[in-house]
Amino acid sequence: MRPVKVIAIASGKGGVGKTNVTVNLAWQLAKRGRRVLVLDADLGLANIDILLGLRPKWTLADVLAERCSIQDILLEGPAGISVIPAASGIKHMAELGAEENAGIVRALSELNGDFDVMLVDMAAGIADSVISLAKACQHVMVVASDEPTSIADAYALIKVLHKDAGLTRFKFLSNMVENDINSRVGFNRISEVSQRFLDVKLEFVGAIPKDIFLGQAVAKRAVVSECFPSSKSSKAFKKLAEEVERWPLPSGPSGQIEFFVERMFDDGAMAAS
Repeated sequence: MRPVKVIAIASGKGGVGKTNVTVNLAWQLAKRGRRVLVLDADLGLANIDILLGLRPKWTLADVLAERCSIQDILLEGPAGISVIPAASGIKHMAELGAEENAGIVRALSELNGDFDVMLVDMAAGIADSVISLAKACQHVMVVASDEPTSIADAYALIKVLHKDAGLTRFKFLSNMVENDINSRVGFNRISEVSQRFLDVKLEFVGAIPKDIFLGQAVAKRAVVSECFPSSKSSKAFKKLAEEVERWPLPSGPSGQIEFFVERMFDDGAMAAS
């Protein structure tokens, strides 16, 4: 079966631009010829569809309520990106228990598709869904700004994922940074503490600068990489996509949930199970 690169994009707090990172990385990977699936896993406060200018008829909330199938809610975004939308403003979706999170995984296993990369836009913070879905991904990229509070919250997230999900390796992306020096200072601080107290390894994968064009793209409900390809942030997202391309593919399932996530792209394997 053809492997799929599954990447969780997480943050310790909201407001650090995690979802913008997700949609722009997805667009850049799609323009490189990759078949990209984006799962909006911010289950109660979803906004991937808003940033991409999409209007979903159904969401994951409808799938869990058995009103439709996972295939029914799949949307096509810019550059051919496929999107699985979640609900917005539905409180219980942000408070799903382990059984309901497993229901999402089972729904994903029924998805028919042929993808190279799956990006999982996680909810901010340390909800149960974040921990459960992080186990399903081969790579976890933590997004933080260069503000001290953002770095502190990113460390708290890494600590929880290490303790509760057993993760020992993380990618780290600095977002909305004033300059490269600031991004490196923040990374060096969190990396040193993580290695010293958690025995966790962090890898710096890039920095996305503050950019006025990013806000203009959001107002247009579009990705900055498409609207303003010459902008500083667009060039940084392109560089990030090149970095992601070098990340290794999975050689086999390495976790309880990951087993389902990998197999959802292979109809033959599902039929034989």
